[in-house]
Amino acid sequence: MSSPAGAPPEPANGAAPPPSLARRFAALLVDWALCVLFSGLIGNPSADGWPPVVVLIAEYAFFIGLFAQTPGMWVAKIRCVSYGDGSRIGVIRAMLRGVLLCLVIPALLMDGRRRGLHDRVVGSVIVPASSARS
Repeated sequence: MSSPAGAPPEPANGAAPPPSLARRFAALLVDWALCVLFSGLIGNPSADGWPPVVVLIAEYAFFIGLFAQTPGMWVAKIRCVSYGDGSRIGVIRAMLRGVLLCLVIPALLMDGRRRGLHDRVVGSVIVPASSARS
């Protein structure tokens, strides 16, 4: 069965369709807002640009690495799991994913499953929270 023009391809073997870009962006906005608020503890986010970025990378490493979702992903009901088996990706891969996400361009280079380059490099995929295994 083919997908309408512009829509992501139908998932193979019963997999859930990828979450919309709106849900992913909403999760990122929630996470970014939390990082800006929290980064006030380690620096001045209005004077320096690096504290929120460092906090975002640390947040991704901790939350995605251990729980497969950040607070923003929890609100948006999405998870970041291993592409092959749906398990957690671990702290190191989650940290690398966060670093690549902060570079922005890798996140914009997506395939048909809406996997950005940052996801392909670390072997992860964003899925609806109900379809992910822990």
